[in-house]
Amino acid sequence: MSLLRKDKLLYMMAVPGVLFFIVFHYVPLYGILIAFKKYNLYQGFAGSPWVGLDNFTKLFAMSGFTRALKNTIIISFYQLVFAFPAPIILAILLNEVRHMLYKRFVQTVIYLPHFVSWVVISGILYAFFSPSTGVIKEAAEWFGYEGAVINFLGSKEYFRGLLVISNIWKEAGFGTVLYLATIAAIDTQLYEAAKVDGAKKLQQIWHITLPGLRTTIVILLIFRVGNILNAGLDQVYALYNPQVFEVSEILDTFVYKLAFEEAKYDLSTATGVFKSIIGLVLVLITNYIAKKIDRDSGLI
Repeated sequence: MSLLRKDKLLYMMAVPGVLFFIVFHYVPLYGILIAFKKYNLYQGFAGSPWVGLDNFTKLFAMSGFTRALKNTIIISFYQLVFAFPAPIILAILLNEVRHMLYKRFVQTVIYLPHFVSWVVISGILYAFFSPSTGVIKEAAEWFGYEGAVINFLGSKEYFRGLLVISNIWKEAGFGTVLYLATIAAIDTQLYEAAKVDGAKKLQQIWHITLPGLRTTIVILLIFRVGNILNAGLDQVYALYNPQVFEVSEILDTFVYKLAFEEAKYDLSTATGVFKSIIGLVLVLITNYIAKKIDRDSGLI
């Protein structure tokens, strides 16, 4: 109690955050019951009959679910391979900039896209890549090219790549914040000692900066692997179109259609439960592997 009185202001500051998780994360867990019922909107939670795992059986038998799951894994894998390392590399490069005014300018520029909604970005991308009126089309005609240009937004071959590149452009800059804060906490004497020993810049990065970032990288990687079935509803929903449904339909858009277009709330909830269970298993497995490799890494 003495500690509670001593730090009461700190506990009061934590109250809004705790309430947020209780109200928006724990209270809605009651809705999971829908996944095990034949939900009727008029009968409600209590009145709807129990069906056990029938909703999951129906869900796994749907061809749309299989396609959405496949696309989600592929897109998330691309994001993990290409988008996850981007802020790490960018943070290391920014850390080597010694001109503070230029460094702050670059940081501001790369942070800004994070605060732009995907709806706006989809309009920007359309303005660039439209095969009829886009900037690329106009530029090609200005240089004398009169043929057709690639419709990146409507091409199955390029759409996933466009998702990854646009996500890197939007989020990589803001993702450097945590890495830069971690780099700032590294003892500068380590770099000075390395210089005395004749270590070059790349050697300093490899033997000092990256080991200093290791714990942060592992923790964020665990979270990212746990969210592998969340490929980004807002981005995909803002960018996809009927021409690329086959390669862009993900679990999030699949759930959206089930719930709000077909009113199949039981199946959509079952999809959400499936995603949560897989995410939990992946987090535990990744954390276990991380702890085996390095005891100081991992969540618990």
